[in-house]
Amino acid sequence: MGDIFSRLGRLFVQSAPTAIFVFVLLVILDRLFFRRLAEVLSEREARTAGALERAREQAALAETRAREYEAAFQAVRQEVYRQREAERRKALLEHEEAVRKARGETESRLAQMQSELGSEIQRAKDELRAASEGLAREIITTVLGNGADVPTGGTR
Repeated sequence: MGDIFSRLGRLFVQSAPTAIFVFVLLVILDRLFFRRLAEVLSEREARTAGALERAREQAALAETRAREYEAAFQAVRQEVYRQREAERRKALLEHEEAVRKARGETESRLAQMQSELGSEIQRAKDELRAASEGLAREIITTVLGNGADVPTGGTR
């Protein structure tokens, strides 16, 4: 067993410079590389977090503006609908008024034409009566002869 301990002692003495070299290398790498790398990574993390926070703020602002725009758009759309409805009602009233006016003119013209037609009918009746009386006298004259007395009154 003593032989094993002496061999282990020799191995330890031979490996001591390598261990010291590795330790020194670790210290140098820590100071020159790992600390700076950790600083860069932490700065990167901070910038990323800041950029994410700014992006969230911008997204929230954009969403707020989009809602405001949508509300304004809805208000304008409602106003346009109200105006269209008012114009439609106005046009409908104007149309109804024009129809009422045309109906009144038509009824007036119809009454006038009926009155004229009634006058023409009466005139035609009078002309027919006069013509029928003339024809009746002619027929009586022809049937009774030339020398007969022909009544001149209104015979019917």
